[in-house]
Amino acid sequence: MLEIFTADFWSQYGPLLWDGTVDTLVMVGISTVFAYILGLPLGVALILTQAHGIRPNRAVNRILGWIINVGRSLPFIILMIAIMDFTKLIVGTKIGVRGAIVPLVVSAAPFIARMVETSLAEVDAGVVEAAQSMGASTFQIVWKVYLPEAKPSLVLGGAISIVTILAYTAIAGAVGAGGLGDLAIRYGYQRKVPSMMLVTIIFLIVLVQVIQFIFSHVSNHIDKRLDPTARSFKGLDLLSRFAHTK
Repeated sequence: MLEIFTADFWSQYGPLLWDGTVDTLVMVGISTVFAYILGLPLGVALILTQAHGIRPNRAVNRILGWIINVGRSLPFIILMIAIMDFTKLIVGTKIGVRGAIVPLVVSAAPFIARMVETSLAEVDAGVVEAAQSMGASTFQIVWKVYLPEAKPSLVLGGAISIVTILAYTAIAGAVGAGGLGDLAIRYGYQRKVPSMMLVTIIFLIVLVQVIQFIFSHVSNHIDKRLDPTARSFKGLDLLSRFAHTK
């Protein structure tokens, strides 16, 4: 294990670790963007169509809930193998970084939808009712009330979602997706290089800590609940958002 402190180790494995880290970040970044493109509207739709939502629709809510629950119930590695043909149809390959992005998105989107639903459910119902009384449309309530009011929670949920996707990329390495997970399996396990296993674990831990620190800091910075002055002007802030509604 002490060989990780030697120049020979880093000259031999350093380029591989760099490429693996870049591949992991690429997979996480692209997958997160597309997962949110799918998951965010789903989470909003769940809030709007629930029994006490501003557009209640039991049938739509149940169908969306069922789809999301099914997506969340499938273990990632099984899902990844099950949709390999679909993945190849979309990106032209079943393996590598590109081959991992499609199952990562499919697996993460339902999880993100639930995270978004939970965050939006924390928004004060009185604020939503006030916006409705001002004549705001559904889109305006979503854009100017739900999302702004839930920003701190959404940011923290983003950290959880990204860390989850990061964990999925490590699993994806088991079927040749590349990244740090692939290095841990190929070198740490198959080629019996325990130092590579240790370093990849350390890299993943560092990435998780950095992600959590950044998102927690941003969430605390924008959380009005931590600022008594901001809370005092909450009503005026709401009025300003809808000053041009009518």
